[in-house]
Amino acid sequence: MIVFDLDDTLYLERDFAFSGYDHLGERVQALHGVAGFGPACRALFEAGERRRIFDLACARLGWAEGAALVPELVAAYRAHPPRIALCPDAARWLDSHPGPFGLITDGPGQMQANKIAALGIVPRIAHRCVTDWLGPGRGKPHPAAFALMEQAGGAGRMVYVADNPAKDFVTPKARGWLTVQVTRPGGVHDPAPPDAAHAAHLRLADLDQLDSALAGAPA
Repeated sequence: MIVFDLDDTLYLERDFAFSGYDHLGERVQALHGVAGFGPACRALFEAGERRRIFDLACARLGWAEGAALVPELVAAYRAHPPRIALCPDAARWLDSHPGPFGLITDGPGQMQANKIAALGIVPRIAHRCVTDWLGPGRGKPHPAAFALMEQAGGAGRMVYVADNPAKDFVTPKARGWLTVQVTRPGGVHDPAPPDAAHAAHLRLADLDQLDSALAGAPA
């Protein structure tokens, strides 16, 4: 069975971020009368900032009261209904293959569920695991989600298609899966593995190359 990661594998994670920033920009303007919060967040993201975007956006806008509202902004960002779409190659691949397929994704449970719903992949991917719902400490590279997919996949070859070598491939490789890294332009994670154990067996630019890569890989 082929199992996919979600963020930066089936769609671009930055699109979720930009959707969230637009949502927060509208919210902050409506509730607090402060304009430009969404564009300020986006500019910081595009400049490479990842960890303190909301704090820095408040500072950039001179919105001192906003610093105390950052937890509220984070919650609203995670809960917003995202405006995102599958990457065209991912949509083509899923539309042309019958499955069944699996999905393993990290991140806050409701946020990931909102992404899954927005992308319309529930009818296409039968076996879905949001690791947050498995309990604390069960995110990748913990083996729990991979074990669940092995039960769903039966005795056939298991394949994990993902993007982040820091955590995505080391566990399925150790369990005998074939691993495939998708290296999309615009992805948020470093595509270089920290060592050989974390490197995927195969690297692809997009899912249009997946069939030929799997056909040439060892069974």
